[in-house]
Amino acid sequence: MFVDLTAVQAEVQHIVESIDVVDLHTHLFPPSHNDLMLWGIDSLLTYHYLVAELFMFIPPNQLTPSQFRSLSQHEQADIIFKELFCKRTPLSEACRGVVTCLQQLGLSSLLQHARATQDLHIIREWFAQKSPSDYFPLVLKIARVKYVVMTNIPFEPTESIHWRQSKPVPPYLKAALRVDDLLVGNWDRISRCLETDGYEVTIEGCIRYINDWIDIMQPIYLMASTPSGFVLKEASTNVNAIDHPDGPILLEKVLIPIAIERKLALALKIGARRNVNPELGQAGDGLEVADLTLLRDLCSKFPNLKVLATVLSRQNQHELCVLARKFGNLHIYGCWWFCNNPSIIDEVTKMRVEMLGTAFTCQHSDARVVDQLLYKWHHSRHVIGQVLTEKYKDLIRSGWELTREEIQRDAELLFGGAFEAFLAK
Repeated sequence: MFVDLTAVQAEVQHIVESIDVVDLHTHLFPPSHNDLMLWGIDSLLTYHYLVAELFMFIPPNQLTPSQFRSLSQHEQADIIFKELFCKRTPLSEACRGVVTCLQQLGLSSLLQHARATQDLHIIREWFAQKSPSDYFPLVLKIARVKYVVMTNIPFEPTESIHWRQSKPVPPYLKAALRVDDLLVGNWDRISRCLETDGYEVTIEGCIRYINDWIDIMQPIYLMASTPSGFVLKEASTNVNAIDHPDGPILLEKVLIPIAIERKLALALKIGARRNVNPELGQAGDGLEVADLTLLRDLCSKFPNLKVLATVLSRQNQHELCVLARKFGNLHIYGCWWFCNNPSIIDEVTKMRVEMLGTAFTCQHSDARVVDQLLYKWHHSRHVIGQVLTEKYKDLIRSGWELTREEIQRDAELLFGGAFEAFLAK
């Protein structure tokens, strides 16, 4: 069925709003991993985006970040709610996100009551009636998410213990093995893990360790956030003689060979600058304009390596698109972290459609709290739908007879199909 100019907006928005998406990067955990699964109003309000926003307003003589961290989560949530939602209008994307989450759950009236009374008790009571094992699937159903990909760190004892115990992971959660320690070159921590688990404290021992964790987790890709200024460089040929290998050596001698041998993509998140304001803790990270020579060199030097990539700086987005046009082993995805705002999603998605067609994945949530799936996908669908509407109208004006089936096919690719096809290459 052909779609004309007058009907394209409604058709696109309907398809984009109703499609089941693949969320290819989150920080979520299964209910079986106990407190690692974050959900509910207190976790929403104490998310690090909102903590950073709080301290834009609170003077240090009233409350310091260290004093704030010493409070219970309930107390922290109460402060953020009163400061950012009662004393101020929740205009920021992070604040609006909380409002949208409650709306999607049918709790707008409870939010208005909490706002009027400056008391979250009635909302907390609603969440207290839910169980994690029931709540997670409910959120996925409302958000229309097919499955989410987790972030799983074998070097983190609070995470690895659950995997060692073979706790159940439901099919709506897929693992991704995260190895930032290797790119950072944190050999001291790596060595402790190798020694504790009975592996040789060598590069060969590290290779066996990562391979064994792949067998345990069954990840669909490997991943890491690159440290500031990270570049590829020549590694020593005598790898076992290296006492303290750095990040580039571990990338080239451990990660890349494993990824190619195990046929796993390597996902890189590029552009974070850690601890810009250490006093804020997790909320204190920033960004930098990264040198994407790393991506160019990886894709050209290792043509059998599949690379997934996203960048944090808006200034890197155009170069990333150009690289994706030049290398078939590079797939770019999502609007990460500081780019996950409607205005930037709009700009970046327009550029990617114009340069890449449907050969990219338009979004991922990066959610740390289960509830965030509700707002991040709701907001993104709206913006991406508007971008596609504009591009389809341009195409129709150029003489193309657009069909509903084409819109459906394109949406399926952009919201997960292109990612799955890339992994299957």
